[in-house]
Amino acid sequence: MSENAGWYYADAGNPVGPMMFDELIAALGRRNGMETMVYGPGMANWSAAKTVDRVAARLRGASAAARAGGAVVPPPPISYQGRPAADVIDYKIFGEEMQYAEITLDPGEMVVAEAGGMMYMTPGIKMETVFGDPSQQQSGFLGKLASAGKRLVTGESLFMTTFTADSRQRESVAFAAPYPGKIVPMHLDALGGEMICQKDSFLCAARGVQIGIAFQKKIGVGLFGGEGFIMQRLTGDGIALVHAGGTLMERTLKAGETLKIDTGCIVALQPSVHYDIQFVGGFKNTLFGGEGLVFATLTGPGDIWLQSLPFSRLAGRIIAAAPGRGGGKEEGSILGGLGRMLDGD
Repeated sequence: MSENAGWYYADAGNPVGPMMFDELIAALGRRNGMETMVYGPGMANWSAAKTVDRVAARLRGASAAARAGGAVVPPPPISYQGRPAADVIDYKIFGEEMQYAEITLDPGEMVVAEAGGMMYMTPGIKMETVFGDPSQQQSGFLGKLASAGKRLVTGESLFMTTFTADSRQRESVAFAAPYPGKIVPMHLDALGGEMICQKDSFLCAARGVQIGIAFQKKIGVGLFGGEGFIMQRLTGDGIALVHAGGTLMERTLKAGETLKIDTGCIVALQPSVHYDIQFVGGFKNTLFGGEGLVFATLTGPGDIWLQSLPFSRLAGRIIAAAPGRGGGKEEGSILGGLGRMLDGD
């Protein structure tokens, strides 16, 4: 087969072709040519155009060979461990304690988010609500139903929202944190392609990242581990943004290194980290220590992410301070409850 025939380039994760070499160069000239993924004769895998000598030289103005015909061999699928490759999205995080993330999309790119998380979007963004996991929309009705069922058991909505750049220029969409804390970017391709997260931490992700469930195999972890039997599993090679309450701590555990943690403070961990529980021990510690019955124990190797302010702790303090629940505006005064009675509260 001639090396001038059978060329492809990737557009939003889909192969475009086959085409002649000159047609490829013309198409790349209308796009972000050097960064576009291409595939052609003699190549084993998809590569960025700038790393393919012949393509890069032509894009820089070097002379090209004449066209020639020949049989066409289809390229291998653009995939990551059998899954469609995720869109490459650009993001920027704004703010300190109440953050939001702005996602910039090239034409045709898509970001997936939990329903209700959008802050603003530019006019060229097309929003759609889908049933189940958008990355599995080609799996038929039963596949969609299974995907939605998994989301239901994690306590999330049956539906997710997709935002697609539906114009010929770059578009933006922003997502806000649900409560004070930090937005954490997870580059799954650099983290082994998989992360385990607490159930309500997911904010948004590039198309191609799958949002599934991770079951806790030990009964004790499920009953006392703070997150229950089920956590979220993010898989793929794209970028996912998750939210942590309060201040974020990221730490790499060495092999065999163990950390005891309040069960509600876990945000995310790599699958290589062993998650278990350990009883606090001691009658006084259990009843009066304020830390509950158990600690979570995380044992390396692997990366972990912890939050200083779990939402359950924040909500508990708000409820405790609410009028009628023992709290009130005089909580910090020396009069306490007496002051409330004098005011008629």
